[in-house]
Amino acid sequence: MLDTILNTETGVMDMQTAMVCTVASLVLGLVIASLYMIQEKRFSKSYVTTLALLPALIQVVIMLVNGNLGTGVAVMGAFSLIRFRSVPGTAKEIATIFFAMVVGLATGTGYVTYAAIFTVIIGVAMLLLTKSSFGEMKDVEKNLKITIPENLDYNGLFDDLFEAYTNKHELYFVKTTNLGSMYELQYHVELKDVQKEKEFIDSLRCRNGNLTIVCERKGNRMEEL
Repeated sequence: MLDTILNTETGVMDMQTAMVCTVASLVLGLVIASLYMIQEKRFSKSYVTTLALLPALIQVVIMLVNGNLGTGVAVMGAFSLIRFRSVPGTAKEIATIFFAMVVGLATGTGYVTYAAIFTVIIGVAMLLLTKSSFGEMKDVEKNLKITIPENLDYNGLFDDLFEAYTNKHELYFVKTTNLGSMYELQYHVELKDVQKEKEFIDSLRCRNGNLTIVCERKGNRMEEL
């Protein structure tokens, strides 16, 4: 059942087999694109269209090579001339692109049934992992940015507040701002009680002269690879 539908003995590709592989690639590409749209609330039409067509494009390339070393080298050279310029993609977008490429490789070598089974298994796994809390950071972990005037010594300035409101804290970044008249301190903190976040920030405001304080989820800036 999982054998290739291509004729590996003669190496000849007939039109009927090619059409079966192409249709399977398009159908599975649409499934992958639909899975991505289910998981993501915001997406671009161009990206979803690319996901739908990518398996068929990869399949056609693999079928054109079809064990021919010279053709394979020529295709590799042609693709090496293409330079892709785009905005950085998220880890999920890159994984979805590889998903589509693998399906195209499977259909391109004639393993249509295997490609369909693979699409179902990986698609279900992607949906389950997306809907579950697997890999999510705890809400108690925060990135904390505190602005203080230059005349304050930040060493130990907030230690008593950190002891009262956090399980752990780490100062990982210090920079000057506003032409050197202020310091921006950036901490990783783990709150003892998320419900007391406002109380914690109010206490910090009293200590830093009511200057800017930013408290955000730790994973906000870690979406892109």
